[in-house]
Formats: sequence, structure tokens, C-alpha cells
Amino acid sequence: QCNLTGWWKNDLGSKMQVLNVDNEGDFSGMYYTAVSSTQKPIKPSPLRGSQHLDEDDQCTFGFTVNWKNFSDSTAVFVGQCFVDDKKQEVLQTDWLLREKVDDLSDNWKATR
Repeated sequence: QCNLTGWWKNDLGSKMQVLNVDNEGDFSGMYYTAVSSTQKPIKPSPLRGSQHLDEDDQCTFGFTVNWKNFSDSTAVFVGQCFVDDKKQEVLQTDWLLREKVDDLSDNWKATR
């Protein structure tokens, strides 16, 4: 069974806390990134997301992190929760990061 509520850690040392998943699959929490390209000190950032609740419990989900506390960027994550052979929950995700640019001509380099 995959339950997103709780603490999660990725391979780079970033952590997120999902506070509660409601009956509709909506959730919020905080993201504690371990990596950043900004020179400002990293601070915890709010996240909001939605989980697709299905019967086999290997759900898909997505969430947005607003890095407003230390950066002019926003990230979106999409993924799926799996249960591995050891009965451990594993989240596999992909992300896009949008950084603020000062001019329309720089739009090409704003998304990673």
C-alpha cells in the first residue's frame, strides 16, 4: 500500500514532508531541498499536490513546490508510488524547474 503521508528522502538528500492526504487525494506539506543554484541560503518551501487514489495503491501523483522563500523559481513533480520486493514504498518522480528570467528573449533557458 502506498501512503504519501509522512517523510520522504531522495538520492541527493532532499526531504519532503506530506502532512495529510485527504479523501479526494489532495495534500500539502514542505520540501527541504539539499540542492540549489541560488547563492541565497536554502529554506524549507511549501508544496501542494494531488494523488490519484486507486485500488492497487500504486498511485500516480503530482505536486508543485514554490521556492519563494529563497528563489524566484517553481518546480513541478510527477510520479508514481511503488511497493518494492521488500514491501517498502518507493516514489519515482520526474520534475521540471522554471526559473525567472528578465526578458522574453531569455525564455528558452528558463526551464530545466
